[in-house]
Amino acid sequence: MIRIDAGESWLLISHKEHARLAGEFARRWKNAQFEPPKPFAHILDAVTRHDDSWETTDAAPNLTHEMQPSAFTKELVGTYDAFEEIDLPNYLRIRGEATEAAAKRDPYSAILISMHTVNLLTVQADLSSLTKEERAIHSAFITNQIDRQSELRRQILLQPDLAPYGNNESLEAGFKFLQACDSFSLYASVGYDKIGKLQHTHVMRDGRETEITIKPKGNACYRLTPYPLDEPEIEFMTFFKRVPKPATSSLESFRTAYCNSKFETVVITVTAS
Repeated sequence: MIRIDAGESWLLISHKEHARLAGEFARRWKNAQFEPPKPFAHILDAVTRHDDSWETTDAAPNLTHEMQPSAFTKELVGTYDAFEEIDLPNYLRIRGEATEAAAKRDPYSAILISMHTVNLLTVQADLSSLTKEERAIHSAFITNQIDRQSELRRQILLQPDLAPYGNNESLEAGFKFLQACDSFSLYASVGYDKIGKLQHTHVMRDGRETEITIKPKGNACYRLTPYPLDEPEIEFMTFFKRVPKPATSSLESFRTAYCNSKFETVVITVTAS
């Protein structure tokens, strides 16, 4: 879940909704300068469904020790250091379930989701708050995910339609694309108000690699440079629930307020200028 402090209330966006927005962004990634990576249908599955395993948890959200909704915030953009607020074994279980759920329907998608998870929990993570026991659990999980990626790669190399894309270069391109779309969705969902960059560099049609800058213009409008989408200005919608802060006085009242809250809409505009 993603949390925004709106003064008298919390705005809450589910993991699944965040990933859906990332997928809508991915669908529009194509123009004279950029083309989406291949095999696109399998990569799009990873982008759109990389957080499906959070659905049950988000339906019954928890509170932190500070009695705030347990969620991703704009303070965590670019790094992850909130392990003290979560139940690590449960968190890793959910992350692992995302890989396994995808493996049943699309092994290629599952590899990319696992690569995303490993990156989030290693390159992007600050592990300094973990205990010795938690570090051991974390290390075992990462090893398991890397081994699982190798198993899934052997599966796709036996599939004629996917085998040409089972090489490191193709998988890395798909992973970077997932991460870029994911980072766009996070920037937009949390209302990030600083200039940032979509994760990783991306290959343009002419072979050059480039970073893509995201600049907030106010009123949920963001400019991307260079611009990778198929229209010079596009509106995306995302859906959230609003929970009054007094409702977080107890877990029961918070969950009741969240369950009874109706979905509200935010229109996010992405522009080339």
